Amino acid sequence: MNPKNHDQFQNNFAALNETVQQVTERIVARSQITRRAYLKKIEAAKSQTVHRAQLACGNLAHGFAACQSEDKNLLKNMVHNDIAIITAYNDMLSAHKPYEDYPQKIKAALHTVGAVGQVAGGVPAMCDGVTQGQDGMELSLLSRDVIAMSAAVGLSHNMFDGALYLGICDKIVPGLTMAALSFGHLPAIFVPAGPMTSGLPNKEKVRIRQLYAEGKVDRNALLEAEAASYHSMGTCTFYGTANSNQMVMEAMGLHLPGSSFVHPDTPLREALTEAAAKQIVRLTENSGNYLPIGQLVDEKVIVNGIIVLLATGGSTNLTMHLVAMARAAGIMINWDDFSQLSQVVPLIARIYPNGPADINQFQAAGGLALIIRELLKKGLIHRDVNTVAGFGIERYTLEPWLNEGKLDWREGAIQSLDKDVIADINTPFSSHGGTQVMEGNLGRAVMKTSAVPDENKIIEAPAVVFNSQHDIAAKFSAGELNKDCVVVVRYQGPQANGMPELHKLMPPLGVLMDKGYKVALVTDGRLSGASGKVPAAIHVTPEAVNGGLLAKVQDGDIIRVNGKTGELTLLVDEQTLEARQTEIPDLSANNSGCGRELFVNLRRHLSGAEQGACCIDF
Repeated sequence: MNPKNHDQFQNNFAALNETVQQVTERIVARSQITRRAYLKKIEAAKSQTVHRAQLACGNLAHGFAACQSEDKNLLKNMVHNDIAIITAYNDMLSAHKPYEDYPQKIKAALHTVGAVGQVAGGVPAMCDGVTQGQDGMELSLLSRDVIAMSAAVGLSHNMFDGALYLGICDKIVPGLTMAALSFGHLPAIFVPAGPMTSGLPNKEKVRIRQLYAEGKVDRNALLEAEAASYHSMGTCTFYGTANSNQMVMEAMGLHLPGSSFVHPDTPLREALTEAAAKQIVRLTENSGNYLPIGQLVDEKVIVNGIIVLLATGGSTNLTMHLVAMARAAGIMINWDDFSQLSQVVPLIARIYPNGPADINQFQAAGGLALIIRELLKKGLIHRDVNTVAGFGIERYTLEPWLNEGKLDWREGAIQSLDKDVIADINTPFSSHGGTQVMEGNLGRAVMKTSAVPDENKIIEAPAVVFNSQHDIAAKFSAGELNKDCVVVVRYQGPQANGMPELHKLMPPLGVLMDKGYKVALVTDGRLSGASGKVPAAIHVTPEAVNGGLLAKVQDGDIIRVNGKTGELTLLVDEQTLEARQTEIPDLSANNSGCGRELFVNLRRHLSGAEQGACCIDF
């Protein structure tokens, strides 16, 4: 992975940016006690030999009972590695369908290096695109923690010397990461499956959605447009949480370089999957090159993940997921870290909904390898980090290719091949990262600003208050929202109803903006990476059901939403607010149906959005 001219390229790197250094040092100081305890825990879990050597004979016999005789013989020999495969495969999700035959391919690759692979467990994988606006959406956020716990059950057999994680989408990758870090003494590599090929352009899809919201096209036209957009196996091509996960995981050195956005069922994808299987064996305790994920993921690696998220305008969901992932490694981050980094990390990528390009066009323009190269030019990313490919983030400026049929790496693009998609670091699309932390008397929130036009980033207008996203359609259809307004949708936070995404709000709000009205959204719910052009202060914390001021907002109250300065203020005097009574609506309907009754007790223990919206106590 080291082309001949790579050392010369390193001379172009700048010294680390002072703000990046300061934020990192602050995280290290804040995490001193918890990180030390974490490292002590994973050190105690180490083994001087293969882990299954600690098992009694009866335990071990159960552990390999279903294996072929060749694998049994290898596992009886306490030298060969046993690699866990944790898979989120199902054949309903387009992104996870490619994983169907990965276990067999991985096992075959492991055999070539004298190791064994076992599917240690499967985890649930749900699609927010399917459940959007449905009752099942209220299970979505909690599924992340369920995934973490499910993976932990598989790993708890203590048979394994390393693990490969097969997952792509919104809650799956964060949940798998939390589990991997809970077993932080084991090496781990995350194995992506790649995006689907480009279908109907995203801009056209949104146009049809808005026409449908206005009643100008029928359901058949809408369904045809959606089916032409999401049309085949692979990850959806817009830059929502799924692709943000892939971007961040690769930037954190947990994927092989350049592997995130290679299409499924291609020779290069096959080669990368085989390479990941072989590479995990090189990182095990008895390999002489031991690198457990708990040591790999340190404060610098977490900061690198945040930086790439900001530079590319990634999903706001990661402002919660990265917090939870970091906590699983004993590292304490908060939204102030995102905010301070946003001041120095420019936006250098435009991927839908931040622009017309999809993830395939981003990859063709230079992809993540170019993003990292540009950040290195300004010292905006830590170089001195461990990765699954070796030491140093500069390895991730390389791209994989098939050299006479064999996997190799070469220098990636040295400049953007499409400046409308990836900008030079010296002439960014915006000097500010794509995520703005909001703060004021309404609490703290986040806004994805990368797709919001400058003229729409500051909205000061009367509130129109809803306690459910489902109540908005009627007022929109009746024309009652045809005015400048700040739409408030509350009781959508983690404890109220599991914090569903509220994407069904985007088409009607987009229509109002197109009519010339000044419109913003304020909610304690979520919007992922697809809030688009609507200025949306989301993840408001404290949430309304937990004493947040959002519960006292009334129709007609003036709210100021300033996406430039980060101000989120209810312009009502304190005396008036103190006199108002808070009446929490009946939320009992959120506790049953579509499996929700199974999650009630977990939901009660969810932390606030800024604390990761997590029910697991790390």
